[in-house]
Amino acid sequence: MASFCTLFAASTLLSSALAQSCWLNTNCTGPLDTAFPGPWESNIYSPSSRTVSPANILSLDTALVISSYPGPSTLVGNASALVFDFGIEVGGIVTVQYSTTGSAGALGLAFSEAKNWIGLASDSSSGGFSRGTGDQACDDGAIYDYFTSAGNHSYTMDLPHLRGGFRYLTLFLLTNGTNATTLNIDEVNLSIGFQPTWSNLRAYQGYFHSNDEELNKIWYSGAYTLQTNAVPINTGRQIPALKVGWANNGTLSNGTTVIVDGAKRDRAVWPGDMGIAVPSTFVSIGDLESVKNALQTMYDHQNNDGSFPEAGPPLLQQGSDTYHMWTMIGTYNYLLYTNDTAFLEQNWAKYEYAMEYIYGKVLQPLGLLNVTGLRDWARQATGGNSTEPNMILYRTLLTGSDLATWAGNSSAASTYATRAATLAPNIIAHLYDASYGAFVDNTTTTLHPQDANSMALLFGIVSNTSSTAQSISERLTDNWTPIGAEAPELPNNISPFISSFEIQGHFTIGQTERALELIRRSWGWYLNNPNGTESTVIEGYLTNGSFAYRNYRGYDYDAAYVSHAHGWSSGPTSALTNYVLGLEVTGRVGSTWRLAPQFGGLTSVQGGFTTSLGQFQASWNVTNGGRSYSLSWSVPAGTTGLLTLPSLPVGGNGSVTWNGKAHGHVGSGGVKVVSAGGKHTVSVKHL
Repeated sequence: MASFCTLFAASTLLSSALAQSCWLNTNCTGPLDTAFPGPWESNIYSPSSRTVSPANILSLDTALVISSYPGPSTLVGNASALVFDFGIEVGGIVTVQYSTTGSAGALGLAFSEAKNWIGLASDSSSGGFSRGTGDQACDDGAIYDYFTSAGNHSYTMDLPHLRGGFRYLTLFLLTNGTNATTLNIDEVNLSIGFQPTWSNLRAYQGYFHSNDEELNKIWYSGAYTLQTNAVPINTGRQIPALKVGWANNGTLSNGTTVIVDGAKRDRAVWPGDMGIAVPSTFVSIGDLESVKNALQTMYDHQNNDGSFPEAGPPLLQQGSDTYHMWTMIGTYNYLLYTNDTAFLEQNWAKYEYAMEYIYGKVLQPLGLLNVTGLRDWARQATGGNSTEPNMILYRTLLTGSDLATWAGNSSAASTYATRAATLAPNIIAHLYDASYGAFVDNTTTTLHPQDANSMALLFGIVSNTSSTAQSISERLTDNWTPIGAEAPELPNNISPFISSFEIQGHFTIGQTERALELIRRSWGWYLNNPNGTESTVIEGYLTNGSFAYRNYRGYDYDAAYVSHAHGWSSGPTSALTNYVLGLEVTGRVGSTWRLAPQFGGLTSVQGGFTTSLGQFQASWNVTNGGRSYSLSWSVPAGTTGLLTLPSLPVGGNGSVTWNGKAHGHVGSGGVKVVSAGGKHTVSVKHL
């Protein structure tokens, strides 16, 4: 018999899982139907049923399609195997119905997100990193159903071995080499475990649609990734990490659903990841219940000194100043989207304690944050007066001022705003390299990082109309490769997490084409990569095009460990809605909003999202070769918005018609006007 690391799994049937409209015995609290029905729903990757079957059967030797599913599925002899391709990222509990001849053997199941790792051992999720040492027979390995007689068999994975994220399932036969055993696979299906409180996995509360099909698919790949990252609260990765096998039975939070960093791994709450994932969740699927539970678990585990853990339970990793602040920024985002005043009241004292903890690290004479919690997103160095944490502190103080106002604490609101106003010029004075035209990584280096410079644009450290902002944006392109932006602070790596901040930074200062180009280079490259999931957004990859992200930086050279469904990479989903469509909430649940379209060479865009006030929807079309455009929007009554009418793509002046009536002109600088709620239309035509 071939040598494989084996795991025994109970043969207990979970047939009830297949009968539930939501995950197992979870109460269904999600929306019943989409908020915006239309042809754009064809881009949703999420299946219409919680029970799904493979799309194709592949040869393990060639990775080529043998047949569509169902098709001929017979295994003959020891180590014979077939690969069942679900066509998209999935996750949950697999059931296999099969029949055998011969008296004894085992059916093996191995899983992989990427086609690179299909085989008789699963890709890595547990953190054992055995693949990094070349021991590919171990690490996650496979799970087995042992049979002792010929006949019909049924096997369902036990709950601790739920596989959170995979596209490919390899089924193989182990038997005595002298035994003429055959195994016929009669049926394979999967009960999806993610988005556990939704009976309709396609009930998106937001949408996006443009004349660029690649951008549409990228938007929906981010949305689908976020769905795969909303998981049952008792399915976290087991800690300490297993050296062999995997177990997803750790408790993550209270409630029934929680947003984690990745479908396959780490399957834990990481507040930094939420800095990108939560805004994208809001504009797409709209699942803020999972967000609330994730934030609450961070408050529930706040340390005695006021600091937050870097990650939620069961990991509870400590020692990160940046992730501490991301919990605070996440609190602002959640309140902005929900106006959950009960949540704010419950946690306000802890928030204030957290603010005093982090601001207590601002030291003179520089007046900058002195970073002592060194853990961060994987960048090579963080500490001292590092620029990126100071950028994040600036954003924390600004959002903290708003939160204090919402909490009814005007004194704290004033204090936080004053601190932000003091911090920004200190950052510029000590960390901006005027000779290069971008920020350095800290006061002792000449490295110009992607993260801090992207955040300088996005968070408004520099004016978005300044030559400084334009210089930073231009300098960021120095890091670009044909497949994305290399992060100088993590050489040879492309981080879609940090690139999510970069694209938003370019959009913020009006560099629309530049932002769209980076989206197409990076996210387009991965979505169209035949070795990927072709449905989700990846954690990261190398500049050489391999999936071995941060292999030398914490992943022990285990390329199979990388997550291919990671919400921190979903930045284009919110960016395309907030900047290209141009629709964004600025006051709680959309009491105030902004509509500022950015054309970027596109000719038509529409989209929307929902809050407790109702639906927010907008659309625009550029016609007549850029000599005209029309814009329409529908927002809840009683709300107020700031509308920016862009200049015409071809330049020159344009006449404005508002709700059918003449309404002035638009010149080369565009025009800003205040709009009430309701339905409105504007058309602009070249004079």
